[in-house]
Amino acid sequence: MNQGTISSRYARAFLRFVEEDGRGEQVFAQARMLLSDPASFSGDSEKDLVRLAELLRSNGRLELLKPVLVDFVRQYCRNHGICIARLRTAVPSEELSAKLKEMLTSSTGKRVLMDTSVEPGLIGGFVLELDDRILDASVQRQIDLIRGQFKEMNKRII
Repeated sequence: MNQGTISSRYARAFLRFVEEDGRGEQVFAQARMLLSDPASFSGDSEKDLVRLAELLRSNGRLELLKPVLVDFVRQYCRNHGICIARLRTAVPSEELSAKLKEMLTSSTGKRVLMDTSVEPGLIGGFVLELDDRILDASVQRQIDLIRGQFKEMNKRII
């Protein structure tokens, strides 16, 4: 059986379980934290996440923990009208993050959770990821485009 199907089924059942007990939001927050920092999985983790890991281990499918959590977060977001956006900038910019979050909220009509990170390799600008779309407005991308154009022009000359 396809591992994607298996992880999706575990995630759907897990989501139903935590929603029935009213702990969906806490488990969602903990799952997002765990996906961004796997070292945060400890005895202080949400008891439902520990039970999920134990269930997967007992069924010989512990390697599916990350795909199950990714599917869980995706399904939770879909059910609750949440978009997760990832903003990467060359320098920290709270103002840009707030403005983009406001624009995304008004254009999608959904609650937007903005994950931000700083990547000096972008040189300047930003990269915004939302669902399966990417807006790359970085200086590094512009340099790469110009470099590609120079290479293409040089091929024609020779």
